Amino acid sequence: MARDELRQLEEAVKEIMAKARECGLDFYDMYFEIVPAEIIYTFGAYGMPTRFSHWTFGKAYHKMKTQYDYNLMRIYEMVINTDPCYAFLLEGNSLIQNKLVIAHVLAHSDFFKNNVYFRHTSRQMVESMASAAERFRGYELKYGREAVESFLDAVISIQEHVDPYRYIKAAREKRHGGEEGPCRCSHRETPYDDLWELDRPACAGQCRKPRKFPAEPEKDLLLFIMEYARDLEDWQRDVISVIRQEMLYFWPQLETKIMNEGWATYWHLRIMRELDLNEAEAVEFAKMHAEIIQPSRLRLNPYLLGLKIFEDIERRWDNPSEEERRKFGRKGQEGRKKIFEVREQENDVSFLRNYLTRELVEEMDLYLYKKMGHEWRVTDKDWEAVRDGIVAGLVNGGFPYIVVDDGDYQKRGELYLRHCYEGMELDVYYLERTLPYVYTLWGRPVHLETVLDGKKVLFTFNGERVTRKVI
Repeated sequence: MARDELRQLEEAVKEIMAKARECGLDFYDMYFEIVPAEIIYTFGAYGMPTRFSHWTFGKAYHKMKTQYDYNLMRIYEMVINTDPCYAFLLEGNSLIQNKLVIAHVLAHSDFFKNNVYFRHTSRQMVESMASAAERFRGYELKYGREAVESFLDAVISIQEHVDPYRYIKAAREKRHGGEEGPCRCSHRETPYDDLWELDRPACAGQCRKPRKFPAEPEKDLLLFIMEYARDLEDWQRDVISVIRQEMLYFWPQLETKIMNEGWATYWHLRIMRELDLNEAEAVEFAKMHAEIIQPSRLRLNPYLLGLKIFEDIERRWDNPSEEERRKFGRKGQEGRKKIFEVREQENDVSFLRNYLTRELVEEMDLYLYKKMGHEWRVTDKDWEAVRDGIVAGLVNGGFPYIVVDDGDYQKRGELYLRHCYEGMELDVYYLERTLPYVYTLWGRPVHLETVLDGKKVLFTFNGERVTRKVI
């Protein structure tokens, strides 16, 4: 980038930051870097600037690069949820493109900083991932690259099965005096465990060993395997721990994709309108913005849907109807305050459930569809059915809700998993290829209970083949 262009960009950053603060955005300290396409697509494939190596990231990179080479997709920026916040601009962007991207990124940073679902994420994840990547390289040298990559294959196959709200359960147990855990007098692990019980009151025989292990269904499958799988080595437990922590870091982004992109689009649109653009810049901005919010026949555009909902919230709270004034006590001219409140408190599920209205569904021509035979067909256009269908696909980040029901099934140390079925069946092809990976991690036969065609079915992998039976 020429010196004059760099100076103009630096001035634009200062101007846009000032406009954003005037609008009420509260973002982290920002660092912008200009990088070539190869770098930004590498970051996009890995999800972060520094991360361990795995073939799935290479696959994602080549997919992105192919789409870029054929002009099917273009990533203008990438922003990292850290404090300070890092944003990477694509080399070759015009000045007006970079201005839009900067405004967009500042709104993302505001969302990362203020949305409640990001409150427990690590803000030093770049350093943590770099450290983990270095350890993984050490494991490859010590145990062999093939062994480490094969184990990573197994862990990544179930990486989405974590519990992002486990801290709530821990806090509840602490409030109710559960910090010492259950009495362990009836199942001591060594002959000397009773020495640690001398300063505790006797249980008078009231405690009983739980009939099942775990006592309650456990959603965090990665944590359960990491803590209780009997045959794992220390380096393998470390690998599971790293993948789990990284998934917990990315989880709020999965839960707020529509809100986050809608919020960023809402603000880049308003901030850019505040800038003194000439005619050519205004046309270029309008074209780029139109590409961002272009609807699709086959999938939801989160930028468009999120933008429309935020604009509708602002309009309705600024100009409430008489019924809304009487029923909800809305006074009017509270739209800007309301959207900041929504930005802070909601995720995509509650956002759509509470604010996707009949009018918006009809305006955007949203519908449900599925494949029937060899063609796709629209199945429902009723606005409530459409809203509920979209929400159902977003629950648990869009992944199946699977819990550990029994870690000592049939008293032989086998793992019994249960799919909490809510109307959406599992992909059997994927299921049958994932169970062997779970077996690799657990070291013993693995069972998964689910529902197919209205019947309970138990899938089992015993180390040799996958079987199924109706139960």
